[in-house]
Amino acid sequence: MTSDSSPGAGRPLAEVLASTTGTVVLDGGLSNQLRAAGHDLSDELWSARLLVERPEAITEAHLAYFEAGANVAITSSYQATFEGFARRGISGERAAELLESSVGLAREAARQAGAKGARGPLWVAASVGPYGAMLADGSEYRGRYGLSVAELERFHRPRVEVLAGARPDVLALETVPDVDEARALLRAVRGLGVPAWLSYSVAGGRTRAGQPLEEAFAVTADADEVIAVGVNCCAPEDVDTAVATAARVTGKPVVVYPNSGETWDAGARAWRGHSTFAPTQVVGWARAGARLIGGCCRVGPEAITTIAKTLDPSWRHPCPSDNPS
Repeated sequence: MTSDSSPGAGRPLAEVLASTTGTVVLDGGLSNQLRAAGHDLSDELWSARLLVERPEAITEAHLAYFEAGANVAITSSYQATFEGFARRGISGERAAELLESSVGLAREAARQAGAKGARGPLWVAASVGPYGAMLADGSEYRGRYGLSVAELERFHRPRVEVLAGARPDVLALETVPDVDEARALLRAVRGLGVPAWLSYSVAGGRTRAGQPLEEAFAVTADADEVIAVGVNCCAPEDVDTAVATAARVTGKPVVVYPNSGETWDAGARAWRGHSTFAPTQVVGWARAGARLIGGCCRVGPEAITTIAKTLDPSWRHPCPSDNPS
């Protein structure tokens, strides 16, 4: 986080975004860090499986990003849904407990980071993935599920209510491929008392479903619950236009966390291609209006440290006892 926002310690994220011009550093890909630690994420629940089997591994992954310089941990609830857990024979009551625990695990990582000397505010964003993430067939990169806005709202609302009840600092409505789903999510978070950011997955200057970005961002402009809008899990080269458009259309702070530039192969459940992500690109994104900046899939702790240093030349490692450099 840039030095002018460091006084935000203990303050709500929404208040910091409204009262300072600093840039908040987000974490990187949670699955990336979990795989690096040797965990198999090849099944349909993805990282959410570890909520059941190895919750301590999730805390360790969050901690790695806090130690790398992130000020926000995005929880492991992206692919955690009542429907997905039910397919594994997990009851609705237990599924709700697991959703709540995703926020608690991130909070515990923040506590541990603070005990190690992390400076500045540490926030938790509860991930709300799109309907397609539950399907686990790659449709979150296409949208257009054949469901109405009302049907999508009915899908999202129970999970969002549980996550909001766990009192995260913000709800991360992320990797949204479609304007209809954005409208459904905005309805689902209304009245819950927890702020949200909404970030689309985009390609070639449009949503994954093909809608113009002006139309996509416009649906958030008058949503009081939304404290930031932007893009995530897109190619780095699609960010510049998206940041400028989001800032111009909404007047809100912009959130940006692209993936590495590799392409997800849904059939093989693997990433293909080569990374095109250069952490130094964040300078231009910040100048264009991005206030929350990090990485998504295949962007790890080293890249987050580089982002923190790039955004603030005076930055020092947040856990000096472990990292004297």
